Amino acid sequence: MDPLARITELRAQIRHHEERYYIHNQPEISDEEFDRLLHELEALEAEHPDLVTVDSPTQRVSGRPIEGFATIEHLAPMLSLDNAYDEDDLRAFDERVRRGAGVGDDAPVAYVAELKIDGLSIALTYENGSLVRGATRGDGIRGEDVTANVRTIRAIPLSLRGAPPGRLEVRGEIYLPRASFERMNREREDSGEPLFANPRNAAAGTMRNLDPALVARRRLSSFTYHVIAEDGVSRECQHRCCT
Repeated sequence: MDPLARITELRAQIRHHEERYYIHNQPEISDEEFDRLLHELEALEAEHPDLVTVDSPTQRVSGRPIEGFATIEHLAPMLSLDNAYDEDDLRAFDERVRRGAGVGDDAPVAYVAELKIDGLSIALTYENGSLVRGATRGDGIRGEDVTANVRTIRAIPLSLRGAPPGRLEVRGEIYLPRASFERMNREREDSGEPLFANPRNAAAGTMRNLDPALVARRRLSSFTYHVIAEDGVSRECQHRCCT
C-alpha cells in the first residue's frame, strides 16, 4: 500500500479507537492491538518524516520538558461559577433570575441541573479544525499556555471533524478519573511520596508540571461543553466533535 494511504488509514483508526476508549468508555480492541496500530504509524512516519503532521496521534507527547508557561489572553473573558450552599442561596439566585428575565414571582421558571466535574477549567483554541493552543483559566482574562500538556490528553482531539474554517475556542474541564487518581496515589505511596488530597488538586498540579511526558503518564481526561466563536460570541456545543 502507498505509505501516505496507509498512514492516513492508521490515523483514522487510532482516532476512532481513542474516541471509543477515552470518550465513550467502550473500547473495541485490546490495548495490545491499539499499541500495534500506534507503533506501525510511528514506524511509517519515521521512514517518511515529510508525511508527519501536527495532528497525528504520534505527536501527542513531547519528549522535552518545557521551560515555563507563557501568559496568553482569552478570546473572551473566562468566568467562573458562584457557589450556593443552602436553600437561602438558591432562593436568592432564583430572585435574581426572575428580576433579570422580568418574570413574576408566581410564574414558573424551568431550570436545568447537571453534575459538576471537579477539575480545572481549560480553553482549547482550534484554527481550521486543528488544535493550536490550550490555556488555563487564570484570572479569567489571561491564563497560562499549557498546550504541550494538553496535547498529551487523549480525550482531547488534535483535530475536529467538520469544524468550520477560522478560529474557535472550546472550553471545558480537565480532570483526573477516579481510577487514575487511585492508581497514582498507590504509586506515590510505594515510592514514599506524599499522597494527593483529592483528584482535583492532582489534576491541577499535573497540568502545571513542566514535563509533558509526566503529564501523559497520569492519564488525565477532559469534558468540554462550551464554544466561543472567532467573533467572541458564546455558543453551546451542538455536536460531539469537541469531546
